[in-house]
Amino acid sequence: MNNPKLSQAESIKEPRRMTGGRFIAETIKAQRISHVFFMDAVLRRALTEMEDLGIKRILGHSEKGIAYMADGYARASRRPAVCMAQSVGAANLAAALQESWFAYSPIVALTGRHAAPYQYRNAYQELPHQPLYASVTKFSGRVDEVTQLPHLLRQAFREATTGASRPVHLDIAGYTGDIVGAAELTAAIFPEETFARVPAFRPSPDPESVGRAVTAIASSECPVILAGAGLMMSGAEATLMAFVEQHGIPVVMSLDAKHALPEFHPQNGGVAGTYSRSCANKILHDADLVMFIGSDTGDMITNHWKLPRPEAQIIQIDIDPAELGRNFPSAIGLHGDPKASLERLASELPFRPRKAWERKVAAYVAAWREEAELERSSDATPMRPERLCREISDWLPKNAMLVADTGYASHWSGTLVYLTDPAQGYLRAAGSLGWAFPASLGVQCALPDRPVVCLTGDGGFMYHLPELETARRHGLNVITIVNNNHCLGQGRRNIDIAYEGRGGNKEEIFAYRDTDFAQVARDFDCFGVRVEKPADLAKAFDDARRSGKPAVIDVVTEFEALAPLPWAAPSRA
Repeated sequence: MNNPKLSQAESIKEPRRMTGGRFIAETIKAQRISHVFFMDAVLRRALTEMEDLGIKRILGHSEKGIAYMADGYARASRRPAVCMAQSVGAANLAAALQESWFAYSPIVALTGRHAAPYQYRNAYQELPHQPLYASVTKFSGRVDEVTQLPHLLRQAFREATTGASRPVHLDIAGYTGDIVGAAELTAAIFPEETFARVPAFRPSPDPESVGRAVTAIASSECPVILAGAGLMMSGAEATLMAFVEQHGIPVVMSLDAKHALPEFHPQNGGVAGTYSRSCANKILHDADLVMFIGSDTGDMITNHWKLPRPEAQIIQIDIDPAELGRNFPSAIGLHGDPKASLERLASELPFRPRKAWERKVAAYVAAWREEAELERSSDATPMRPERLCREISDWLPKNAMLVADTGYASHWSGTLVYLTDPAQGYLRAAGSLGWAFPASLGVQCALPDRPVVCLTGDGGFMYHLPELETARRHGLNVITIVNNNHCLGQGRRNIDIAYEGRGGNKEEIFAYRDTDFAQVARDFDCFGVRVEKPADLAKAFDDARRSGKPAVIDVVTEFEALAPLPWAAPSRA
């Protein structure tokens, strides 16, 4: 049967007899995956074998929580991640994968399901899983017998990492996967480094498309690059920086690409779209050519398709050809990896000075900074969120990864936290409130030597509070900053509009009790401190980092604070 004493090199040389559980464990190890995230009970034989191989097994408190951990791991490492749940947990796991789908995360989700003789007979915990995964995975396959594992498990990693990286799913016989896990097969392990990273391949655009793009950029007076999640997954930050420094083209970003350039780089125009800086939207509006690089063209980045102007020339660079021209039919499409595509453009694009455009962009940015500093320097109590963002900016370690929740957490941090060092990183929820805290645990697993800081609100933190126990049990010393305004603040404007002209208890539909999350953290044997004054934040940050435990900094902020609405050009009517 299996021989744990065999080295990996020896195991590759020839097929040998092993259980399905051992095959799963060794394949995951061969993909250089250090942690697996799961909810009991699933694939217990595989989990047992993982201990021999040094793979850390992270047991969480919910299927959504462990899926978000895997998501954070994948985004931070730019490698595939594995999460697992039994049959009854498959629906919860699928629900969490919509976040990974939106964020292009290469997740391999493994679930158990009853074997064929149990199907359609009201078996315990059983319902069809394929429909649940159809819209949130690139590929969903059934492993009915152990001999399918060598093909399907390897194919899962190929599907997750090639083209536009996204989640995949394998449904394994036995409602805990035990039928396949216990059965034996003869197989060899084939480490496939190509499919153990993102992107697996770097296709380069065809010469004709490159030529059209070069001609359009060279003739443009006011070009701008719009960088998105695909550029970050490509690892193209340094290539982008070299390109814009060579050609003087400004860059605006989606939230996913906030750290594509350091804060004070002269070509950094800020985050654009709906959660945005006014300067970035003005730059995007005034541009006569917009290059979408690894960015979708959806409603958030275009502020509901009000940007760019209809007459602007659009260039799209994307590894997924189906995205080219999706919302801008006349776009020049370059099918390729963002890094490889930028390198091709850089080699062919002639330099052209655009001093007037550079001055205009710089003026927009400077004016926005001056206006933003009014609230960023506020000493008001309860604290303004803008001041919290300034204090985070001033303290954030030079190699920290900041992980932000959706809603106001990403709105405030995306616009007002300044990432000044190229080694600093930023990840944000693609839309699922509560994602950030469990995701930050996965990020810490992927980046054990880097500080990981989570920014969430009280509403978001409430989703997965029990994972504080997971963090403490595994020594995942993430620092979580809770913007505690005891409400779901982002909905406040629309609730006020709905209640306009009438009385009633509107706080019933968006406000919470004031919870002391620092005390909650201490009850989990974590570090916890509550901060009410801006002047006390720096010490709280330092104390949290020195505590040697998962830390929660509960920051009491202004209940009435609202983020600014996105800038849009005046109507032409």
